[in-house]
Amino acid sequence: MPLFIQNRGLGRINSTAELFDKYPHLKENARTFRSRPLVDVDPTCFLYVQQREFAATTPSDSSVSVIGSDDATTCHLVVLRHTGSGAVCLAHCDGSSTWSEVPLLVKAVSSLSNVYKEGRFELHLVGGFNDETKTSHKLSLSILAAFQKQKEDIHLETCCVTELNDIIVDGTHRPVVYGIGVNVKTGDVFPSALSHKGPAEQLRSARTFTGGQMADIYDSSQGIVKIGPCKWSPNLDIAFWLSQNDDTILKYLSTSPMAEPPHFVQHMKSTIQFLLEHPSSDSLFPGGQPQFYHRTERGDWERVGPS
Repeated sequence: MPLFIQNRGLGRINSTAELFDKYPHLKENARTFRSRPLVDVDPTCFLYVQQREFAATTPSDSSVSVIGSDDATTCHLVVLRHTGSGAVCLAHCDGSSTWSEVPLLVKAVSSLSNVYKEGRFELHLVGGFNDETKTSHKLSLSILAAFQKQKEDIHLETCCVTELNDIIVDGTHRPVVYGIGVNVKTGDVFPSALSHKGPAEQLRSARTFTGGQMADIYDSSQGIVKIGPCKWSPNLDIAFWLSQNDDTILKYLSTSPMAEPPHFVQHMKSTIQFLLEHPSSDSLFPGGQPQFYHRTERGDWERVGPS
């Protein structure tokens, strides 16, 4: 079935400009969304989603009340929610495999909602900006087209993407909103700057850096974060990057060098250092088992044995 906007099928569009001209209320919604103040999230009830990851849960989850992600420049943050069950999924999509990723998100929410006859799927898209290579624009269209192909009726509610998420600062285009959270209990989606990116932040970054595909990181039935097992081979050549200046790292390791948040270079260096310290991933996953983390009474994520 087609993607729906105000209960009308979207049909084929060739540009984001065409979309926003056809549905001007999306412009107004995006302006309202991007003007909202950044929300501070309590880390004791929060689950962070990195690039090429997604997580889904329901309002009955006692471990996670907010799912969030940030540091999106050309990347898009995708929230899909079922209004009947309240089940919600958040993904950080970078365009690496959009057509195979979107069905995973729909399936994740559907599987948590299948006993509910009432309700509908609602979609919120945030991310991208007017970058020179049009990477954001291509990803916006790709995500919309992939949702168009799903058999479920999906209603687009928020579309703060590409030109509607763009601001010029000192002559340079940048995103207005880099990060979002979604309140699992209420379904509210909001702009946010997120400082807590665990558990296993460096391991998860290494997985993406070495080509890992979109991964479901959360088992909501147990309140368990599951990472891996990941596979990579020793690559001493990447040590080269640790001796390069910030501009070189930005130029070659970012899709949007002028728009990255200030910590991007340090994040890249720490990920590369982690890979050099763990040249083979096997030692991180004894017996080929994932790493599991659960929420402690203090609200931290703590590693536990295979679950």
